[in-house]
Amino acid sequence: MNWTEELVTSFFWILKNLFTTFIIFSLLIFVLVKTTKWGYQFWTLAKDFISPKRSSSPLFYFWTIVFFNLLSVRIDILFSDWYKAMYDALQEMNVAGFWLQMLVFSILATVHIFNILLTYYISQRFQIQWRIWLNKRMLNKWTANQAYYKTQYALSQLDNPDQRIQQDVDAYISNSLSLAIGVISSTVSLVAFSIILWDQSGPMEIAGYQIPHMMVFLVFIYVLISSVIAFKIGKPLIKLNFANEWLNANYRYSLIRLKEYAESIAFYGGEVMEKSLLLKQFDKVIQNIWKMVYRTLKLSGFNIVVSQISVIFPFIIQASRYFAGEIKLGDLIQTAQAFGKVQSALSFYRNSYDNFASYCAVLERLTGFNHSIDSINLPSNVIIKDSEHNLIFENLTINTPNGKTLIENINLNITQGTSLLIKGPSGVGKTTLLRTIAGLWQYSEGTIYRPIKNALFISQKTYLPQGRLIDAMYYPEVSPEIIDINYVKNIINQVNLGHLVDKLEQEDDWTRVLSLGEQQRLAFARLVLHKPKIAFLDEATASMDEGLEDAMYRLLRNELKETTIISVGHRSTLHLYHQQQLQISADGSWKLTGL
Repeated sequence: MNWTEELVTSFFWILKNLFTTFIIFSLLIFVLVKTTKWGYQFWTLAKDFISPKRSSSPLFYFWTIVFFNLLSVRIDILFSDWYKAMYDALQEMNVAGFWLQMLVFSILATVHIFNILLTYYISQRFQIQWRIWLNKRMLNKWTANQAYYKTQYALSQLDNPDQRIQQDVDAYISNSLSLAIGVISSTVSLVAFSIILWDQSGPMEIAGYQIPHMMVFLVFIYVLISSVIAFKIGKPLIKLNFANEWLNANYRYSLIRLKEYAESIAFYGGEVMEKSLLLKQFDKVIQNIWKMVYRTLKLSGFNIVVSQISVIFPFIIQASRYFAGEIKLGDLIQTAQAFGKVQSALSFYRNSYDNFASYCAVLERLTGFNHSIDSINLPSNVIIKDSEHNLIFENLTINTPNGKTLIENINLNITQGTSLLIKGPSGVGKTTLLRTIAGLWQYSEGTIYRPIKNALFISQKTYLPQGRLIDAMYYPEVSPEIIDINYVKNIINQVNLGHLVDKLEQEDDWTRVLSLGEQQRLAFARLVLHKPKIAFLDEATASMDEGLEDAMYRLLRNELKETTIISVGHRSTLHLYHQQQLQISADGSWKLTGL
């Protein structure tokens, strides 16, 4: 073999196969997207990333990875030729030829090592870029239009979105690339080594008929039969992998809830109950794992048997020709290697079934994430318009997700600076009315006019972000670079949190540090700091005593004279701080009265 000529031949071989791969792979993707569910799911998630309209970089990286994988296949072919030449030199006692092959091996091995490292680097760079883009896209989808909140009340609730964004995105990207490159490399290897095997295999007589190149047909038949059996054994792994992801995510979420509600559980002494629930969920995880183990044992055991048989199969077939002197030792070795490469290329699809099963489960979860968010982003029947001053309801009806009417046909005009108390029995829709005003509830109809840009909603359970205490006060805005610290300290003192004055720059988990009453007073400090045109308070003083409640509402009256105050609450003491009352009844009716 002329290794100098082989260098030029290899270059054109790679270019030819790269062009052929581009055409066939593109057509294959088109067919799979149109004819298979998982192909469509893949394309739904990937099309915007690989679109040349957005950037040519992803396609450039992908086809560069394909180029280096084709180079790897070509190196395997050259190694096959090297094995033949080296063993022929050994058989012929050709010392010079032997040492020449050692030099050739050193060159091929060096190129092979650099190719592996470079392919790894480019693949990782491609995956990292894809993950950054997809993570940002899913976070945008999750946070836009309050989807993170609305999905809690969707008819088909979205489970474990954190897992889908963090874990499933990574699995989707890595498996997409590995499966795509695996299919391309295996197919090219299959064709290339089938040609070598075709040249090396001789005729075989079966039932009186002589069949030329029989070994090529035998390897295809062998792998085809074994693949069909493997697919049948491994098919249940798709559902088992999906269940494994779901059950593990549920168990992890329950562990997080134990931490989140640690104090309440501790006061109740609910450790036994919590432990029982956690163990039940963990048992489900383990039961599913055992099902996967038994199914994987069957599949892996079968694959191992098939692989071991394939090692000696070509030697048995070619042994008679070798001992008869029809072929040399190098031919025998190259035949065995070519047989192994063809068998390995064909077996890629069988051996990858487990990974493909996991991949389908990931696709289901990620497309389910998109579907769930799309379902709650359907056009709402509630029209919310900006109003400079007043809060106006026009023919507003509020329903539950299943269609039951909570509040029927409200028509109100609340002028700026007015204070309104919303009351009614539990479950009649008081908080849901605030959700509708905020644009968080899509199961309503009518028109709402309110100040949109300068409104603040205060819930019973105040949210405090991690970080500095002063950042928690300015939330949801970012603290300005220049802060009138004396003004902020004055507000802290006004809400009876003077003991926190020296901790404004301290970073901590303030939800854990502050009591519920302190958290609610900090929410009133936010109101005074932001001075909104309209403020909605949902049980905002439920964790305060009547004295603190009185102080907080008097503070609002003194500091926010132009602010419209809308409160939801049960206490009769709240009547003192409001001018009007909206009474909601269980039958959906309502009544506005003065106080």
